[in-house]
Amino acid sequence: MMDISLIIVSITGFSLLVLLLTFSLFIVKIYSSKSIRDPSYPPVKGTVFHQLFYFNRLYDYQTEVAKKQPTFRLLGPAQSEIYTTDARNIEHILKTNFDKYSKGEYNQDIVKDLFGQGIFAVDGEKWKQQRKLASFEFSTRVLRDFSCAVFRRNASKMVKAVSEFAIPGRVLDMQDILMRCTLDSIFKVGFGVDLNCLDGSSMEGAKFMKVFDESNALIYWRYVDPFWKLKRLLNVGCEASLKKNIKVIDDFVHKLISTKRNLLSMQEYCNEKEDILSRFLVASQKGPERMDDKYLRDIILNFMIAGKDTSANTLSWFFYLLCKNPLIQEKIAQEVRDVTGNQEEETNIDDFVANITDETLEKMHYLHSALTETLRLYPAVPVDGRCAETDDILPDGYRLRKGDGVYYMAYPMGRMPYIWGEDAEEYRPERWLKDGVFQPESPFKFIAFHAGPRICLGKDFAYRQMKILSMALLRFFRFKLADDTKTVTYRTMFTLHMAGGLHLHTISRKN
Repeated sequence: MMDISLIIVSITGFSLLVLLLTFSLFIVKIYSSKSIRDPSYPPVKGTVFHQLFYFNRLYDYQTEVAKKQPTFRLLGPAQSEIYTTDARNIEHILKTNFDKYSKGEYNQDIVKDLFGQGIFAVDGEKWKQQRKLASFEFSTRVLRDFSCAVFRRNASKMVKAVSEFAIPGRVLDMQDILMRCTLDSIFKVGFGVDLNCLDGSSMEGAKFMKVFDESNALIYWRYVDPFWKLKRLLNVGCEASLKKNIKVIDDFVHKLISTKRNLLSMQEYCNEKEDILSRFLVASQKGPERMDDKYLRDIILNFMIAGKDTSANTLSWFFYLLCKNPLIQEKIAQEVRDVTGNQEEETNIDDFVANITDETLEKMHYLHSALTETLRLYPAVPVDGRCAETDDILPDGYRLRKGDGVYYMAYPMGRMPYIWGEDAEEYRPERWLKDGVFQPESPFKFIAFHAGPRICLGKDFAYRQMKILSMALLRFFRFKLADDTKTVTYRTMFTLHMAGGLHLHTISRKN
């Protein structure tokens, strides 16, 4: 027994020693060759472990640091991670020196299991190919008209679904219903499929939405988990969960591609060029070796995160802010009535949305400003960035080395007094208006839609969908928070997802 105890103690001690030595080497690697005290490099505000420590409130932690130091860095084992809120730096990396910055192997390695070779994860020829094709498709009148028809139809469905909660005492999870609505929209516009998540008839679609959101969060966790590769190798913990989720996602998407390809080959799908997937499938026939089903799968999932998460998340924060600012909520509702010429309380929802035209949307300056103000404070993508392909000097004078990551912080930027004034943290749509007309800002100051050559192609589509849904909902309902005392915050992931949902009371405007 003594011999066995001695062996166990020895093995345990040896294991602890190996762990201590490994950790020590890891720390030495983090701090070595990083020019920590060199003032020509951004000041060090910690290591990548700080992100793990502050993970649940990461963007607020970054805001606190950025208020004191607009450009700073965290040290990692292989490179430094530079964070900035300086618009000059952002223009430099996203436009002026565009070719000197890429997604980088570090970022691509983290996201490729979910996003593969899709447009948000690649550089070079693959990015140019997808960008060129997507840019052409987004510019067509056919797609614009088709998407507007889908948005109006789903807005009508949304109002009918929400009306079931317009009963005293009932509580609506607005984020959940918005997620289901925008998922239906992106599947119809993007892939020509009626998913029917909004009415709850698609269990397969609901499962897909759940595992996709979970996978988004699990992939983002890799940025702060130094052992994620080991976990993936051993297939344990969060990496095992991610692997199962991605299997569900892959099966769902490949079935979608196969079904669509069969419909096209049999020529039973008359409007084959209405939805985006059909257009990519037609393009793939010209070069099937370059655009196989795996590549199409990656393209689809990248459109998914762009089309579902961004609009639904923004609208969730929008309705949260309207509940916090009821006067602004009523001001938008009045603009809806004024612009549509619809002052009567008894109005049919189908007739109302059918009359929302492009001309109507262009007149909604206050609504457009309120949505933009929401994106300023709660950007759909709170942090994004690039990787330096060569040594460089940023416009604020700080140096960075080849391989360093450079991240622009959209969430902190919206809260910086040195960018937006002393009322930066106040929700004030009027800051975007001049004589009642919306006035845009520089995309390097208002970075919610990215900027430069990779600026978001779906910006106009996103605004169109958000405005149609907002107009329909605010025309027929008032909204109040179910619990004013509850703190509403975010989940730390690629998109600014509201943690725990948005629980509201719904009041019909007919009452």
